[in-house]
Amino acid sequence: QVQLVESGGGLAQAGDSLRLSCAASGRTFSSYAMGWFRQAPGKEREFVATISSNGAMTLHANSVKGRFTISRDNTKNTVYLQMSRLKPEDTAVYYCAQGGGPGASVTGAWYDYWGQGTQVTVSS
Repeated sequence: QVQLVESGGGLAQAGDSLRLSCAASGRTFSSYAMGWFRQAPGKEREFVATISSNGAMTLHANSVKGRFTISRDNTKNTVYLQMSRLKPEDTAVYYCAQGGGPGASVTGAWYDYWGQGTQVTVSS
């Protein structure tokens, strides 16, 4: 049974930094791409960042490019989202997800498993 457990969310002020972590278990972590998505109140879930299984390829949404960085440590079965220069519009529940294979993807349908989410709230 695959489990994804996010941590690191919380309250922040505009301009602050936070690092989200997602610990995975249940299947060979290094064989699967990982992604981060977010959903703000009243809005649809949106892609944030993705990383291939070996970490060689990353993609970030335009809205976070240059501020957020996805990374992974396959020895720790963990994916990270380093968030810097946070803005109030970054307020959302952040979800990590594990892909159906090694390739990175911006499409939610590619991901087989999802975490429970962690709240990030940024005040102005």
